[in-house]
Amino acid sequence: MTANLSARDLFRAAYENRYTWDKNFPGYTANVQLRTGDNVYTGKIRINADLSFDVMDVADEEAKKAIHGQVWEIAVHRVRRPFEETHGKNTFEYGETDATGAVEILVGGKAEGDRYKVRNNEVCLVHRHIHGVVVTINTFSTIDTGAGYLSHTYDSVYHDAKTGEPKGGRQEFEDSYEQIDGYWIMTRRLIKTETDSKPTTTEFSFSKIALLQPVAV
Repeated sequence: MTANLSARDLFRAAYENRYTWDKNFPGYTANVQLRTGDNVYTGKIRINADLSFDVMDVADEEAKKAIHGQVWEIAVHRVRRPFEETHGKNTFEYGETDATGAVEILVGGKAEGDRYKVRNNEVCLVHRHIHGVVVTINTFSTIDTGAGYLSHTYDSVYHDAKTGEPKGGRQEFEDSYEQIDGYWIMTRRLIKTETDSKPTTTEFSFSKIALLQPVAV
C-alpha cells in the first residue's frame, strides 16, 4: 500500500479518516457526572453549533475546571480542519515499520521533530511538541463509525521537551460513544492515572444527551 503513496499522502488519508462533526452539527446539551475516588460531582454541559461550550451547575470549582477541560477536549477533536491548514507547512517522510505493520511518519518543516504512526488508515501513534512539552499518545483500539474512526482505548505520556523528564504519570483512557440523531457523541470517558504515588481513576459520564434545534434562517 505504501509503495505507491508518498508519506504525505499516507498521513493525509489517515488524518482525513478521523471522525468529525459536519457543518450542520447543531450542538447539544447533556447532564455530566464526574466520579473521582469517593467523590461524585454533577452538573450540565452545552456544546454549541460553533463548538463553543459552557459548563453549568457544578458546585465545586475544581470539579468544574476538570469537566471544562474534558468538554474542551471533546469539542476540539470533533472540529474538521483542512489538512493543508493544519499541516501545510510540514514535510513528511517514511521512518520504520514496526512488527504490527504501523508505518512511522517523520515530520519536518514547521513541526520538525514530531512523528506519527499510521496503521490501517488510522493514526495509531502521535508524538508532538506542544509549548515546551512532548506528548506521546498510543491508540490501541478504535470505533469505526462508517464516517471515520474514533479512538476507543489509548494512553498518553508527557515529557519536558528540553530535559526529557516525565511530567505527571502515564494515563490510560477508555472512551465510549453513542450515535444520537446521526452524530456520534461521547457518553463516558474513564481515565486511569499511574504515578509514583497511588494510582487514581476518574470517570466522566454524560447522560440525557439532546441535540439543539438549529436556528431557523
